[in-house]
Amino acid sequence: MVIGNRVGFFKSSSLLLSTTSPLHRPIPKRTVRMSSSSSSAAASDKPTGESSSSPSPSPAAAIDFLTLCHRLKTTKRAGWVRRGVESPESVADHMYRMGVMALVADDVPGADRDRLVKMAIVHDIAEAIVGDITPSDGVPKKEKSRREREALDHMCNLLGGGSRAKEIADLWVEYEENSSLEAKIVKDFDKVELILQALEYENEQGIDLDEFFQSTAGKFTTDVGKAWAAEIVSRRRKNNSTTP
Repeated sequence: MVIGNRVGFFKSSSLLLSTTSPLHRPIPKRTVRMSSSSSSAAASDKPTGESSSSPSPSPAAAIDFLTLCHRLKTTKRAGWVRRGVESPESVADHMYRMGVMALVADDVPGADRDRLVKMAIVHDIAEAIVGDITPSDGVPKKEKSRREREALDHMCNLLGGGSRAKEIADLWVEYEENSSLEAKIVKDFDKVELILQALEYENEQGIDLDEFFQSTAGKFTTDVGKAWAAEIVSRRRKNNSTTP
């Protein structure tokens, strides 16, 4: 992964708190270089005292990264916004409950629970910069992926480019490419969390969010995903059958 010819990350502190559209958020800039095979960076580009070989970022890099992650707490999930849901959840809300799902799910042979939890809280991290891009935004899948990968590059570089940053990048790519059992499980958790939240909004706000159930029907690929989705759908049917 490469970020080149980027300067002045903190030229304006207001950049991180930009209120521009999520689809057009500027990526704060910093001259740091990473590659998928090596997380080393030029020493001249790093804050004083920060070493690319260190597993942990410097305090300054960590706080810069966490400050950017604040956007995940303030970015509302676009699907709920479009449907007029009151006080819709944020991207961070969504990822947190997915992390809890990974924590409480039964063991799956061949799956690493720690990786499941980590992947769940990383899979949408690029949305801190690009926002929650959905199919209705009309952004081609290839372009969406390009934007998110560029955002991920920036965030990993901001963190200092060490082994922690590489772990985040590797988990994100693994999820994006659906290249492991853990990725398949977390992708099911993503859809399970969606329909569970839809059911909760239907119950709380009296709105019809059937489109979210229709769009995920038949798309669960793991036993845990299928079982949990079936339980949610069953509860929804029961609720609907008792509603006048």
